[in-house]
Amino acid sequence: MESVLSECVQNSLVNFMHYNAIFLCERLCAHFPSETNMQLLARCYLQNQQAYAAYHVLKGTSMPLSRYLFALSCFQMGLLTEAETTLCPPDEPAAEVPNGAAGHYLLGLIYRYTDRRNSSIQHFNQALLLDPLLWAAYEELCILGAAEEAAAVFGEASLLFIKKKHLYQGNQSQNLQASTDDQNVASRNIVSDDISPRQSKHTHSNNLREISGNYNGAAAIQNLGGASTNMSFYNTPSPMASQLSGVVPPPVCRNFQQNGTNASVAGADNSPRSTVNSTIQAPRRKFVDEGKLRKISGRLFSDSGPRRNSRLAGESTGNTNSNASAASGNGTIHSSKYYGGSKLSSMTLRSMTSRKAQSWATENYGEGVRNDILDDSQLNMTVPHPSEDARPIEQEGAGTSTSGVNVSSTSILSGASEILALFRILGEGYRLGCLYRCQDALDVYNKLPHKHYHTGWVLSQIGRTYFAMVDYLEADHAFGLARLVSPYSLEGMDVYSTVLFHLKEDMKLSYLAQELVSTDRLAPQSWCAMGNCYSLQKDHETALKNFQRAVQLNPRFAYGHTLCGHEYVALEDFDNAIKSYQSALRVDARHYNAWYGLGMIYLRQEKFEFSEHHFRMALGINRDSSVIMSYLGTALHALKKNEAALEVMELAIVADKKSPLPMYQKANILVSMESFDAALEVLEELKEHAPRESSVYALMGRIYKRRNMYDKAMLHFGVALDLKPSATDVATIKAAIEKLHVPDELEDEL
Repeated sequence: MESVLSECVQNSLVNFMHYNAIFLCERLCAHFPSETNMQLLARCYLQNQQAYAAYHVLKGTSMPLSRYLFALSCFQMGLLTEAETTLCPPDEPAAEVPNGAAGHYLLGLIYRYTDRRNSSIQHFNQALLLDPLLWAAYEELCILGAAEEAAAVFGEASLLFIKKKHLYQGNQSQNLQASTDDQNVASRNIVSDDISPRQSKHTHSNNLREISGNYNGAAAIQNLGGASTNMSFYNTPSPMASQLSGVVPPPVCRNFQQNGTNASVAGADNSPRSTVNSTIQAPRRKFVDEGKLRKISGRLFSDSGPRRNSRLAGESTGNTNSNASAASGNGTIHSSKYYGGSKLSSMTLRSMTSRKAQSWATENYGEGVRNDILDDSQLNMTVPHPSEDARPIEQEGAGTSTSGVNVSSTSILSGASEILALFRILGEGYRLGCLYRCQDALDVYNKLPHKHYHTGWVLSQIGRTYFAMVDYLEADHAFGLARLVSPYSLEGMDVYSTVLFHLKEDMKLSYLAQELVSTDRLAPQSWCAMGNCYSLQKDHETALKNFQRAVQLNPRFAYGHTLCGHEYVALEDFDNAIKSYQSALRVDARHYNAWYGLGMIYLRQEKFEFSEHHFRMALGINRDSSVIMSYLGTALHALKKNEAALEVMELAIVADKKSPLPMYQKANILVSMESFDAALEVLEELKEHAPRESSVYALMGRIYKRRNMYDKAMLHFGVALDLKPSATDVATIKAAIEKLHVPDELEDEL
């Protein structure tokens, strides 16, 4: 009866019949109240988004997998302290983190969200050491700015580690065919391995016992139907172990432990690992990141309030590429000319000639939805121990996957090699993107095979990269392709809505927001798009409510907190704006947009020392941002550090030669230093980039007035008024005209 019920529960989970699975599993636990069956019931609850139920089912349990599932329930409920205590009991400092790489990954997330960066990095690295294909851990390290180069993480050492893991599983598979006594003896002889994949290339031992017990395959667990419950955990009968890949929505992973300040894989007593190999889909992590700059302009720079970037900062892109965008409102490509004026055109079509009779339009695209880890079921294979005729390991040998499909050892290693090669490109591109080395990231993504380049995830990352480069038209192009390829994916759509905001594409933005809300009303990205819609219409109160809804849906959505801060600034509620930016930084200390927002607030409040500090923090994260450099120079200028301010402005101009903002700020500094000729020279050049920017002509009018050239001053003030500046700027310009013939000394006294 127990085995029949267990199988029925697993079948229900496989077919997403969660209610049926829960009902049957409750019957199972009532009739056979074992901890293993309680684990299965908890997994049913977790898949049905009932973390609170799993929490109560597993509270007080002690098996390693139970501890992991209980900690996962705590994490999803926001009980981070209890989750940490479960994974790392304070009274057992040398205790092993349960569930291998998954446990370390979960612990890394806990440390990250409790602002313990170093410990978080340690556990994410340990998760990668135990599972070189755990992409989610590498992604977290990139977000924290602590990832090694992808070639080092996904290199030959990782392939060797996977090979050793595969051979170890083959030995385990053979051992599991023996009697229960033989199994017990084998389990006692297994020794944990604390050699990392990257360290293993320096190791000369061929002893298969060095492989960590964490890599016992799911197939091995399935074959343990009648094993004794007092065996080591990886030999513990568990009707649900092979189905762990279905648990939703865990932040996923595998194993780690703490020993003092350093992570140790082997237990202190060399006991076998109490772990299980799991591939659990993690909850969607909303990308915040990086490259989502809301430029809050000065009074002379924006007609849309201080929340967004100035017209100066964005106009050059619109002037030079005004006809480049060819995507329609619904993201449909009507002609191959869509690629013609875009930097993406060569990348989009670059592999067409090398693919025989295969058009771009008929390519079978990947689904494009970012999973926090890859399903490594293909690697959880078992092969028989080499026979007595001493066949070489490299020879084709039959292996058995968890589904019973025979595969060869060579094919598994070949597949692992291909996956690692792909990860090296994806990982390096993502790492460089998180470090805001934007052009380098684009160059790396361009090396991807055609089929992987044209997936929603990759195109969204390219869109983010162009956004960080303040190239909104190319970002729009990339995100438009991502929507075409994966219309159901929400990856990067919060950033896309901001791109459309800056381009003032109100129709496309409205359409995008409606599509996202209809796709998933509970996704923060959907409400960010709605908020940007209202913000573009200057309805900042309604926009704020939408951004607050996004944060309510995911309190760890750093970009949502930042957008709330921008709206508070637009409403001139600086106290709440500061709180919102600080909330964003608590979630992600490298979220430079929040540092930038704080710097702008302190700049407007004339707290220039604070402003300089926050701009420098933002620039330390995104070192190539011309806008951040410009406002840092402004803060330095306000602190009378004119030489330093000019140096920063020169760097800003070099960083983005098309941006008029640093040139304008440089002219302002030169005027304060009474270098009028140099300032006029800069402004004359600036007029070519921003011919319709009223603030440029207003500043030129001020210069001519100070040089007593009243006719030219009056001409430029008149041109500035004709360009329809904001109401505040109109008042400032008219006041300057009224005092045109008043000497500067008397004007200061007045």
